[in-house]
Amino acid sequence: MKKLFAVLVVSGLVFVACGPSAEEQAAEQQRIADSIAQVEEQQRIQDSLAAELAKAQEAQAVAEAAQAEAEENAATAVKQAAKATKKAATTVKKEAEATVEAATNATSAADRRAALKQAKQTN
Repeated sequence: MKKLFAVLVVSGLVFVACGPSAEEQAAEQQRIADSIAQVEEQQRIQDSLAAELAKAQEAQAVAEAAQAEAEENAATAVKQAAKATKKAATTVKKEAEATVEAATNATSAADRRAALKQAKQTN
């Protein structure tokens, strides 16, 4: 029994002696702390990138809205210009028709005077 007890004590001492030393435990704790710090730094970088991405997407949305508004304004301006051109063309056409009618009336009056003059001479 004494031998068995002695073997157990020696085995226990070997087991304790084979475990990590205080330096190894401190190194393991430092490795764990460094690993946690590295993960936290990566998370901070990811959060920063996500924030920048959100800002970029917002800026892109604003730019797209401004472009759509500019295109809408350009289309409205084209429509207004076309309407003004059509109105001006209609006005010019009416003025031309009035000029032709006035010229026709003037020619008819001149023809009538000439016919009356000729009729007087033949009488």
